[in-house]
Amino acid sequence: MKRKRSLGDRIFDIVNTLFMLLIIVIMAYPLWYVLMASLSDSNYLAAHTGALLVPLNFNTGAYRMVFKNPNILSGYGNTVFLVAAGTLSSTLFTLLAAYVMSRKPFPGKKFFMIMMVIPMYFSGGMIPSYILNNNWLKLGNNRLVLILPVLVVTYNMVILRTGLEAVPESLEESARIDGASEFKILFRIMVPVAKASLAVVLLYYAVSYWNSWFNAAIYLRDREKYPLQLILREILINNSIDSMTAGEGGDMLAIAESIKYATIMVATVPILCIYPFVQKYFVKGAMIGAVKG
Repeated sequence: MKRKRSLGDRIFDIVNTLFMLLIIVIMAYPLWYVLMASLSDSNYLAAHTGALLVPLNFNTGAYRMVFKNPNILSGYGNTVFLVAAGTLSSTLFTLLAAYVMSRKPFPGKKFFMIMMVIPMYFSGGMIPSYILNNNWLKLGNNRLVLILPVLVVTYNMVILRTGLEAVPESLEESARIDGASEFKILFRIMVPVAKASLAVVLLYYAVSYWNSWFNAAIYLRDREKYPLQLILREILINNSIDSMTAGEGGDMLAIAESIKYATIMVATVPILCIYPFVQKYFVKGAMIGAVKG
């Protein structure tokens, strides 16, 4: 029987809804401002102050200039390669490690777990340059240097391990009786059941590789190998937009601001488009990793 809601319950719902709407506006407005600014005429934008809700004299010139820049195009290609190769390889090796850690205790399991934790302290470009630039490794100025040092993130492995531990042992035992190999058990039984946790790990890796720039700034020397985020950093911090504004009339400062906003949108929107497709798995997978240890 449905409980009759009291006046206090209805007031709470109204206040909670208004509060959440306020949070949404606060979080979404900066992105909306950048979008509107990128679609505005540079001269109108330079003279504008205050909030920006609609484009000022709608103009897509900043985007045309962004996509004419060869550094942006090569950065996009490098980032797509990094996200695709990095996400797939990291997810695969994390899955293999999580599968081993999710099974019954085995000799040396604690030692193996310690060895999995160590790479966390070397992530984010903290591996000494002389190691990665060693002639034997041949990783200096190589795109693989953006993947190998952060191939397996222990936090993601723990999430995936917890998801695999939730798979009933009876399924595994039945598969073994039928003669299934370890790889068949993993990919035919474990992965479909733990797809929520796997989707979370995929998202974490994809976002991490898409936003990666620090390792590239340290180890890459050729600009044609730079990922998109490093190109964006140069544009935002170092004002390296000379090649994009060369030959353009008008106020260079105004044009530069429009290009910055357009570049931010170009570098941000693609990764935002991934979230709707994995949202239904995200909460479930993250909660599994948080509740079970």
